[in-house]
Amino acid sequence: MSFLYHTFFFDPLYNILVFAFNILPWIDAGAIVILLTILVRLIIFPLSKKAVLTQVKMAEIGPDLADIKEKYKDNAEEQARKTLALYKEKGVNPFSGILIIIIQIPIILSLYQIFLHFPEVNSSLLYSFVAIPEHINTTFLGFLDITAKSIPLAVFAAVSTFFQFKFSMKGQDKPKGNSFGDNLARSMQTQMKYFFPVIVFFISYNISGVIALYWLTTNLFTIAQELFIRRKLKTTEV
Repeated sequence: MSFLYHTFFFDPLYNILVFAFNILPWIDAGAIVILLTILVRLIIFPLSKKAVLTQVKMAEIGPDLADIKEKYKDNAEEQARKTLALYKEKGVNPFSGILIIIIQIPIILSLYQIFLHFPEVNSSLLYSFVAIPEHINTTFLGFLDITAKSIPLAVFAAVSTFFQFKFSMKGQDKPKGNSFGDNLARSMQTQMKYFFPVIVFFISYNISGVIALYWLTTNLFTIAQELFIRRKLKTTEV
């Protein structure tokens, strides 16, 4: 597992960051983290695009799902069977967004470990074509050290998480029934919308400013991505 982590996540990210400081010596580490985040999001765009399409389709079949729940409210097994059949018919995979979350975990861990010792550079981790940069500026915009804790960046990360989740749920109806499943679904939506941004704040603040910056950039990119995909879908439908 450690070999896979270093081969596909830590080592490549480490070398990309160091290489970026060599070719872009005039910009700070914060700007480089933003560029790196955008690069990562572009690489995983096919997966994230599929997740957005799933969200749109889930909103479209919302009324059908509500009908199934109402019609088979006394038969959980048949309700589950009909729901899976509807997913299959409409080509919906409700778990498609989970892979995006899983991929980001080693990326966040890598960034944390990388900036834990910055601006020192470990030459033993560098590829043969990557040199040690002469100077590394870890101060973002001239006043925010992203290797340290940052309340402003943590706040921005939390707020952007709230709006990203709110936007992603656009068009999806809240469960209206009084069953245990409907109550649980409503509770989960509420917790994700209000409680998860709080978790993001505390994680971002307690780890370092670089994680908060990564999270903020990811959220803004995701919102822009969803706007682009949704508008493109509307144009195609017309």
